[in-house]
Amino acid sequence: MSDSEKAERHKKRMQRKEAVVDASIERADKEKGLLLVLTGNGKGKSSSAFGMLARALGHGMRVGVAQFIKSRTDTGEEAFFSKLEQVEWHVLGGGFSWKVQDLDKDIALAEKGWETTRPLLQNPDIDLVVLDELTYPLKYGWLDTDAILADIAARPPMQHVVVTGRGATQALLDAADTVSELEDVKHAFRAGYKAQRGVDL
Repeated sequence: MSDSEKAERHKKRMQRKEAVVDASIERADKEKGLLLVLTGNGKGKSSSAFGMLARALGHGMRVGVAQFIKSRTDTGEEAFFSKLEQVEWHVLGGGFSWKVQDLDKDIALAEKGWETTRPLLQNPDIDLVVLDELTYPLKYGWLDTDAILADIAARPPMQHVVVTGRGATQALLDAADTVSELEDVKHAFRAGYKAQRGVDL
């Protein structure tokens, strides 16, 4: 096959693809606040959510963040985003459960955290809410899944919600509009590298 024939074949293939994509875009004419779930064992769930947060800010939107497991307040994302006027940021956790080792405390922190979070979901001025690592309190039963999903469903119609964390429950997956599962293929930690600033922190 000559170079010109290859070029013509490529052009026709891309034209067919363009037609399919354009038709899909044309059909997608609905608009509403979406519930997105980022789950799986791979790295990057929270990072992806904060990428959406940056995108929302770029469009002049207001955002809220509630972190349910993390207790540290020295991460790069908090240092950057929490000082912005359009961002409401809450660190609600006591650390991972294997550090806390106190079930009653874990449950109390999760319940208190949800009380702090609920006003974000009731505020029509907030366009995007990131519920970082909410999957854990749901998976472990520290929070009532039905009640949490009811609060999320009752949010303002155009408010988007992003939930991150491993082991998302089936009920959460069923309620979501978009679900992405990040796969763990390889991680530097298993090779002995500690969490790196700017990458992990």
